[in-house]
Amino acid sequence: MKAFDILLDIAKRKAEFDKDNSWSNGSTTYLAEIKKEVDEVIEEIPKSRLCYLEDELGDILWDYLNILTALQQEKGIEPEAVLKRACQKYEQRVSGIEAGQAWSDIKIIQKQLLETEHQCQIEKGV
Repeated sequence: MKAFDILLDIAKRKAEFDKDNSWSNGSTTYLAEIKKEVDEVIEEIPKSRLCYLEDELGDILWDYLNILTALQQEKGIEPEAVLKRACQKYEQRVSGIEAGQAWSDIKIIQKQLLETEHQCQIEKGV
């Protein structure tokens, strides 16, 4: 999605600006903000004000992209890897339920595979 990439680039520009500002505590700042924004979405849903709801959902997306950007700097995660992992994870789950598998069973298998991946990373020193 082109708009997603544009917004991610804006978040990266802001991260550069935040390096010289004392108000930001990196990912913890945005994790706290995303909690507030989720509450604002919950408050907005029953009001049936579409433009306000879209705006609040955009705030969640903004804070999420800022978390990704901050964690890229703090922990070395790659936003593209996060997106790719999410696509794979939910493609497996949706394809599984379409084929008659239980969502919970698919999750158990995925968690086992994730633990195996983690153990391999530990063995490789990653």
